[in-house]
Amino acid sequence: MTISSDAMLLRIYTDDAAMHGDDEVVDVIVGRARRAGLAGATVLRGRVGFASGSVVHEHHTLGIGDNPPMVIEIVDREENLRAFLNMLADLRGIGLVTLEKVEIVTMDPVQ
Repeated sequence: MTISSDAMLLRIYTDDAAMHGDDEVVDVIVGRARRAGLAGATVLRGRVGFASGSVVHEHHTLGIGDNPPMVIEIVDREENLRAFLNMLADLRGIGLVTLEKVEIVTMDPVQ
């Protein structure tokens, strides 16, 4: 097992309906992360959530009026993530953005 404590987690909270022009914000962010050469990105779809405005974001039966919460997680080195944040300055309606220290654990395959 190899451990590296030199990493951070960037978490971006938004919702499925957030748009940047004709593109979904989640797609814009993931595309920019890929072009920036970050280690990887994962988009998680939530079932229900709300933010400071108290508007509830949730999935509805048959998808009518759907606007579930979305979370984008990116793990990389701190300096890479802080530089990447500058690439998001033009996006509106992202929501909460957090950074936290994480420990990456690489598991060796069992032989």
